Amino acid sequence: MRIWDISVEKLCRKHLLGEHRELHAIWSIILNNKKGYAHHPETLRWRGKLHALYLRHEALTEEMKRRGYRHNSLLEKTLATGERIQTEFIDTLEKQKQLLKKKQCGCKV
Repeated sequence: MRIWDISVEKLCRKHLLGEHRELHAIWSIILNNKKGYAHHPETLRWRGKLHALYLRHEALTEEMKRRGYRHNSLLEKTLATGERIQTEFIDTLEKQKQLLKKKQCGCKV
């Protein structure tokens, strides 16, 4: 489970679409108090920051549309509460770039 902190334009297809899927999972876990992955570090760092998560979703979906993908899974904006900016990181941006480079997946990092 991963929400990257790297600009969405730099993500390859696999990571762009995968992050979008996982973002919806985190959104649902937090809003619906689901138990699965509730204590995962990636989920924990978004608690109290649904507004920031919503903004990341908006960036992801804009990039998806720019690349020609259809998007039909909107998030309810009125539920986007909390902080607007994510300040907690599991890995530094540099470490995230290194992780993506190792995958040799086409991400532009």
